[in-house]
Amino acid sequence: MQKPRLSFWQIWNMSFGFMGIQFGFGLQNANVSRIFETLGASIDQIPILWIAAPLTGLLVQPIIGYCSDRTWGRLGRRRPYFLAGAILSSLALLIMPNSPYLWVAAGMLWILDASINISMEPFRALVADNLPSSQRTSGFAVQTFFIGVGSVVASAMPYLLTNVFGVANTAPEGVIPPSVKYSFYAGGVVFLLTILWTVWRTREYSPEQLTRFERAANANATKDSQAQAGHLLRDIVQMPKTMRQLAVVQFFSWFALFAMWIYTTSAVTSHLYGTTDSASALYNEGADWVGICFATYNGISALAAFVLPWLATRIGRKGVHAFCLALGGVSLIGMNLIDDPRWLLLNMVGIGFAWASILCMPYAILAGALPARRMGFYMGVFNFFIVLPQVLAAGILGYFTREFFAGDAMLALALGGGSMLLAALMTLRVKDLDETVASPQQPSAANNVAATA
Repeated sequence: MQKPRLSFWQIWNMSFGFMGIQFGFGLQNANVSRIFETLGASIDQIPILWIAAPLTGLLVQPIIGYCSDRTWGRLGRRRPYFLAGAILSSLALLIMPNSPYLWVAAGMLWILDASINISMEPFRALVADNLPSSQRTSGFAVQTFFIGVGSVVASAMPYLLTNVFGVANTAPEGVIPPSVKYSFYAGGVVFLLTILWTVWRTREYSPEQLTRFERAANANATKDSQAQAGHLLRDIVQMPKTMRQLAVVQFFSWFALFAMWIYTTSAVTSHLYGTTDSASALYNEGADWVGICFATYNGISALAAFVLPWLATRIGRKGVHAFCLALGGVSLIGMNLIDDPRWLLLNMVGIGFAWASILCMPYAILAGALPARRMGFYMGVFNFFIVLPQVLAAGILGYFTREFFAGDAMLALALGGGSMLLAALMTLRVKDLDETVASPQQPSAANNVAATA
């Protein structure tokens, strides 16, 4: 008994809610440093203030994954968490840009990130639950497309509101500009509506059906017992070898991404616009341009999402991932050579390919190595290796920037680029089980994905 292949539109509906999730993350990534600086944060304080984001993921995702593996009701096992997270996230997006003090904004980041993670983690597991191995790369690619679309609009929204609709992008000192506020309000609405679409347009397999699928896929697999599933620490220690190999890749990849998210605004406004005054028109012009840069790399990732599965049929999934990470690392380092803000868009192309691959390839590789009954839990544990490098970055980047880089945020971006190059090298060690066991009678996901992309 094998999982039936789903149509393109079934995969589309299943992934549509990710656009709203990434709308929230896009607003967060492009604007939180700007909000912190507006409320008085110094450049070396910003990483510590950002630590809320990774820590909430570290705590929330494994718990939500574990619980969703054991949930079943009228809305299935994953969809109740989509809906609860969407409601909380929408409320947080409405409140955060109205923060009157720096400590309030930092606290709201905790709440916003925790709420987004409640929705996000089960989405990864849903793709692995519902799709056969031959369609998983395509499933995560469609998610990547929606992530790109949501991030493009979210990142560019303050710029568009100012330059198209005439909304002010400046405000008195210590006050968040109206263009940022209205962007967050729109994000709350989009987040909730897109999640509702997926909740009502998607169905899930019951736990009994998933057990039959797993037994059919691996007749020699040992049966998981409820007692075994309850031993969380033992499950972590006994994580599959492929997951451990991918963990190293994720660690260095996400260290680089975190450096980019927290320091690009400071680097661009100080280096290319020549100001650190967050209340000035020039600073806000530079911060808006950072939004356009982030929109560009996310737009590239949305397009790359349909190229990467095709490319994976030629050079394999880990080959694609290594190439894209190397391209992203070179692009991050190359930002130090730019003296015209417009040329940053070229760097964003390379970063966009890296971002698309980070959102797609590790999960497509990982899904083939995980037992179905613990899919949600292990997807949550996998988030450790996204969160831990961000916690490390939050702890050391401020110190490095102050003590070794003389406050130059561009050098922090170069450090992130070096980390991404190291991740590319470590990718070559990963064992992709789907590709390893593929044969003419049992084709791999990489060999079949072209038919569904």
